[in-house]
Amino acid sequence: MKRSWVEPVFDEKYAAVRVWVIAGALLGDLLLVQRPSGAADWGFAAAGLVLCAAGTRWLFGAALALPVLVVAAHASGADPVAALKVLAALTLFELSVRTPGRRPVVAAGALACAVLANRITDLPAELPSVLYKMGVVAGVPLLFGAYVRGVREAARRAHERVTLEEARAEQRLLAARAAERAAVARELHDLVAHHVSSMVLRVGVARHVLPGAGTGAGADAGTGTDGAADPRMTAVLDDLHASGSAALADLRRLVAVLRDPDSVDPDASPLLSPGALATALASVVEQSARSGLTVGAEVDERELERIDTARGLAVLRLVQEGLANAARHAGAGAHAELSVRVAGDGAVRVTVDDDGAGRPPRDPVPGPSGHGLIGMRERVQLLGGRLEAGPAGRGWHLSAELPAAPGMASDVPSHSAPGMASPASADMREALL
Repeated sequence: MKRSWVEPVFDEKYAAVRVWVIAGALLGDLLLVQRPSGAADWGFAAAGLVLCAAGTRWLFGAALALPVLVVAAHASGADPVAALKVLAALTLFELSVRTPGRRPVVAAGALACAVLANRITDLPAELPSVLYKMGVVAGVPLLFGAYVRGVREAARRAHERVTLEEARAEQRLLAARAAERAAVARELHDLVAHHVSSMVLRVGVARHVLPGAGTGAGADAGTGTDGAADPRMTAVLDDLHASGSAALADLRRLVAVLRDPDSVDPDASPLLSPGALATALASVVEQSARSGLTVGAEVDERELERIDTARGLAVLRLVQEGLANAARHAGAGAHAELSVRVAGDGAVRVTVDDDGAGRPPRDPVPGPSGHGLIGMRERVQLLGGRLEAGPAGRGWHLSAELPAAPGMASDVPSHSAPGMASPASADMREALL
């Protein structure tokens, strides 16, 4: 909510400044306009300045003393009576702005009595004139000050209402996000995690049953002629079981983050720690090689320790998606080149290129195209980076650049031990979700 430039003029913290401005105006009037010559005139003027200065701490006392000074100056025939009346009116206005209740009314009554005392000899003939002057000198500052105080209070209450409404809107937004995360977590748990768990369980059963199925259909389908299990099928089943178990563990961690992000230990990454990134990338390359894709990897393992958790997880997902797409579309026997580099400024550059020379899949799976590229682009944009993907000759080219995290040192590598996570940031949670 924007404030008008007038509001600070009457702000409480500038009250002393306003009082000194009034004192300066009185001094300028005495030196440049009235120019009193007598010692009594200067004495009354000095007394007015002292009372004005005292108003910075004892404003009510100054507002009561100034009317007395006005009466004394008028009785002695001093010249600065008019200036002292203006000073008393401005002091009453300041008191009315800063103080609610009875004190401004009492000070206004004292100033009105001072005006009446100075014109007592004109009564009753000049009664209307005296009453008018009392209203102008004492009533106008009182009412105008009360008005300014009311406007200031209304502005303060409006600002509080706006702040409260913004807080409520933020709470509603957080509640909506929490409900959406809970719905996604429920679907992940009830559908995806259930099916993955069932697959892992069945693969595990097959691993235990296969070595004993040495005759009959089992021998023909998955065993050698001597009744022993085919090592190749055993390796495939072991790989499927390990991959499925890892996917199930990641799904359970992700469901926990979606249901209650605050329940996750901020010192532990839910899916990856910076020191383990190089190991995770090596595992992805090894898994891609088992699927028939030849991968040449250039990974700057030492510099990867400088990457924070959110960007490390993004790099891992980019490599996983890039090599999975290469294996899926380029086919078995294709060659892919992976490069993960950390620049001197802390930016991370990931490139995946394949030659498309492999044998395409014989039975393409029908249905809508996946959302891998969309998800990669959203993840990279969330971290302020850029992603380029498209055909390159017979193959496919993928490149991504992630800028350094704010405050990340570009020349001092982290000494975190492998497997130990650094404090997770809000960006990491958003990247996960």
